[in-house]
Amino acid sequence: MERYGVANLPLHPGHAPRWLFDRMVKLSGEIVKVIALEFGPDEVLRRFADPFWFQAFSCVIGFDWHSSGTTTVTLGSLKQSLGEEHGILLAGGKGKASKKTPEEIEKIGDAFNLSSSKVERLKYTSKITAKVDNTVLQDGYNLYHHVIMVSESGNWVVIQQGMNPQKKYARRYHWIYGINSYVNEPHSGIIGDRKEKRVLDLTSEKSRDARKISVDLAKENPKKIRNMVVNIKDRKQMSLDDFSGYKVLHMPWNINWNALFEAYEIQPRDYEELISIRGIGPSTVRALAYISEVIYGTEISWKDPVKYSFALGGKDGVPKPVDREAYDKSIEILQLSIEEAKLGNKEKIEMLKRLRRYVPD
Repeated sequence: MERYGVANLPLHPGHAPRWLFDRMVKLSGEIVKVIALEFGPDEVLRRFADPFWFQAFSCVIGFDWHSSGTTTVTLGSLKQSLGEEHGILLAGGKGKASKKTPEEIEKIGDAFNLSSSKVERLKYTSKITAKVDNTVLQDGYNLYHHVIMVSESGNWVVIQQGMNPQKKYARRYHWIYGINSYVNEPHSGIIGDRKEKRVLDLTSEKSRDARKISVDLAKENPKKIRNMVVNIKDRKQMSLDDFSGYKVLHMPWNINWNALFEAYEIQPRDYEELISIRGIGPSTVRALAYISEVIYGTEISWKDPVKYSFALGGKDGVPKPVDREAYDKSIEILQLSIEEAKLGNKEKIEMLKRLRRYVPD
């Protein structure tokens, strides 16, 4: 497994009720502890990288079938319930909490005794994955939630969520360690309830040449790029439709020329280094892509990468209400199983495995 996908989720107002959230913290933690105990912390990462497994996990702990809160509340409960003794810690969160991710990664590094180079790599991973989903994949969803889950070995999973305020939908993005590139096909197994009609997907393999030309352009004097932009605007963008076959967004005026001058001085080696430059945002990335398409005829993907959809049940009574007594009993069974397993008695864990045979796939 290398990388996993995206889910579209409607925005639901309000908060999980305290009686439920407290139980979520306990049950989510106990489930993850069992997985870590049986298969190791890195197996936990692999499961959370799978958007289908993540959705099922969220529903097991009693959340909505497709609410945006399946991301924020589920990860919030895990962040509270897991400690370094479990071999997994989380950094980041929703809104302002996401800004604390770098310093929280440093604390994780101290807890797991990770090397300084590994900590810096984790901080870079956190930053570049957010930059890609906000800038390179332009699907209309702006990130507002970012979490990185780190195992004691220094491996990672990133789960982040973007919002489309006009359509009142959220979209979730999953990443996992071991990817070959942060900018070429970084998401697979992508799921969602809806496709967008027009998405500038510069992460697509189809857009590889456009990324290369964008880097070549960034190495040129920005005055040359400015002339190209004016040239395209003078054409009234007829060529954009001719090349792409889609009614695309207008060539942006708000290009960050200071950032392009910096790129010119840096001479980035590749696309990843280009987008890492401060100030290279969605408008500048889009302008470079348009120039590569119109002037140089390179192909760009305008297709939304969402492939699948799903609908499950949860906390609001659909398909049934949360059974509080059964919920508490589940927590108790898992807690006892873990405690006994730590003492060398794995009988209850083995019992849970045997019960799994009777559950239909």
